[in-house]
Amino acid sequence: MLTLTDELGHLSYVVDGDGPPVVLLHAGVADHRMWNAVAPDLAGQHTVIRYDLRGFGESAPPSGRFRETDDLLRLLNHLGHARVRLVGASWGGRVAVDFALAHPDRVHSLVLLAPPWPGYDWSAEMVAYDEAETKALAAGDLDAAVRVNLDMWLRGPARAWEDVAPELADRLRDPMRTSLVNQEAVARHSDGPGSGDITAVSVPTLIGVGALDVPDFQDIARRYAAHIPGAILVEFTTAAHLIALDAPAELTTRLLPFLAR
Repeated sequence: MLTLTDELGHLSYVVDGDGPPVVLLHAGVADHRMWNAVAPDLAGQHTVIRYDLRGFGESAPPSGRFRETDDLLRLLNHLGHARVRLVGASWGGRVAVDFALAHPDRVHSLVLLAPPWPGYDWSAEMVAYDEAETKALAAGDLDAAVRVNLDMWLRGPARAWEDVAPELADRLRDPMRTSLVNQEAVARHSDGPGSGDITAVSVPTLIGVGALDVPDFQDIARRYAAHIPGAILVEFTTAAHLIALDAPAELTTRLLPFLAR
């Protein structure tokens, strides 16, 4: 991977392909590798940029206050891209929204795959997940915390483990462990999500959600689609929360014509 060093540490990133630039922003339980099954097909028509958010993958945990939209702006300026297409999964989707609101002239279009909604009134199921993760981390049981997260974000509430491709859990464990180890440092230094007006998003937007995801995120996806003018909502019938892992071929089929607009 390539490295962009700054006063807070460094960001690690990879660039593939040639053409109009597309940035893939990973989920908060993964790293840039969650796009491994999607990026090669996109790279046939685009310059595909993937990077690890601070404290994820190979990017160092932050040593001071930071804003993820500032990191993305710094990376785009470093690479010389004035305007890009943004594709964000889960927390990466929220980073993409905040960037589009903060820097509308730098965004050509948005794809948001199961992004969170700041201040959302989470269900009892989500509260129980958070409590289970907190309990495991407080006990110093990182393996248990990983299992809790795999169960929520990979398997989801609507299927059994035998319905999930076995290699997906193996692929997620290491990135998930890294995110959990660095979770406290990231939370302590992050300025958190933005508070801009979602209706001010003015670029073409595609919202994606898995039919097997937590009901909260299905509701949130509809909320984004209702608030962003002209947004398109797509449901991926075979996917839970991490669409790029569960349904990469179907996702690519949806992305290529949308990104070509």
